[in-house]
Amino acid sequence: MDADQCRARHPRHLRPGRLDPGTFRQAHRRLSLAGPRRPVPLLRAVHLPAAPVPDRRDRQPQRFAAALGRRHALRDPVGGRVRPAPAARRDRALRAAVASPACCRLARAGGLVVALALAGCASRPPAVPVPDPAQVRAEIARRIPTSVDDRQGWAGDIQVAFTAQRINANVENICAVLAVIEQESGYKADPPVANLPRVARAEIDRRAAALHVPGIVVDAALRLDSTDGRSYGERLDRVRTERELSELYQDMIGRIPMGERLFAGRNPVQTGGAMQVAIPFAEANAAGYPHPVDGSIRDEVFRRRGGLYFGIAHLLGYETPYTRKLHRFADYNAGWYASRNAAFQNAVGVATGLPLSLDGDLLLPGAPLDRPGRTEAAVRTLSPQLGMDERAIRRALERGDRLEFSDDDLHARVFAIAQARAGGPLPRAMVPDIRLDSPKITRELTTRWFAERVDARYRNCLSR
Repeated sequence: MDADQCRARHPRHLRPGRLDPGTFRQAHRRLSLAGPRRPVPLLRAVHLPAAPVPDRRDRQPQRFAAALGRRHALRDPVGGRVRPAPAARRDRALRAAVASPACCRLARAGGLVVALALAGCASRPPAVPVPDPAQVRAEIARRIPTSVDDRQGWAGDIQVAFTAQRINANVENICAVLAVIEQESGYKADPPVANLPRVARAEIDRRAAALHVPGIVVDAALRLDSTDGRSYGERLDRVRTERELSELYQDMIGRIPMGERLFAGRNPVQTGGAMQVAIPFAEANAAGYPHPVDGSIRDEVFRRRGGLYFGIAHLLGYETPYTRKLHRFADYNAGWYASRNAAFQNAVGVATGLPLSLDGDLLLPGAPLDRPGRTEAAVRTLSPQLGMDERAIRRALERGDRLEFSDDDLHARVFAIAQARAGGPLPRAMVPDIRLDSPKITRELTTRWFAERVDARYRNCLSR
């Protein structure tokens, strides 16, 4: 993997989830149609069991909680916690539904129509109030440190990103975003990078050496005039931010043959903005971007509004099985579902007795079926106990970049074998063991270091 990707690998993508309306229909079919055609008992019969609310419910709170097997629920517009509807309020709503003219007409239409219609009324949760954007902005601004310039501007861009992506602007999500911003840029839309000219020149020389391009040729190319009248070398000596370096590389790629050869048409700057989001992720998820694009999506990432929008999408734009934000922060650095997959690798290691790197990568990219990666090869040794051949195992592991893998048969069977061997439960999420590698990093850092630093900032924000 390229060092210039900061080990924050190209984030995995998730197909948008869909709620299955069949859940409602099954609940309706369980209603008894026998006995007197009295609507009240039928209405009170529809009570779906309560369930804990994990971190995966960060997105799209307006979808029916009942469809996920929960009681009728309301979500606080800012606090974001799901709470059962008070019994008195529910009873008043049910009595009003029974007394409505529509229900009376349906009652005269026949028993089956009554039962189905009233069951539909009963299973419909109260409407979720839409949070007031001004209140959301005020709550965000209140939690931004007072030392930050233009707190209202930062709050406005964050609120727009939450609204456009239909992400719940509760306190936990607000603080998660602010913690990442503080860690990655210190509230700078285009943060300066220490010793960037030296780092960039070293990267150019490294690429030239790998392609056997003599240093004299590199020096000659850097003496050429760039689009702004200065030589490429002069511009390189004065770059301070990733935006400036990205623009220089784009100029070199488009104007001089050596630039195209060294960079293979691919700008080495792959992250940027206030949340240091991966630019390929932004380009792949630009649909629905709420701001006019001035130039390109790459350019937007280096603006505050774009860096925040795509950073928030990367951090909160997918559902997870996690109960702690720590693992979401680790995923932000290592890739979507890396924490869930690292725990699966740990379970594979326990079940097989084979040592595995807990990096969250379940498959070796591009590996043919007859030359699997270490995790896949270890899972195959359990094939008789799993009742799965190598092709079925490969198909299951290919779902490792999606939420559904948590409910996959392979996932469940591996954990069952591992926990039987361990004599107790095993964690379902673990911070991946990854050493961060980038030309910008001058000391030894890990994904755990990043996740724990962000988590500490997150907890400080919650206490404000």
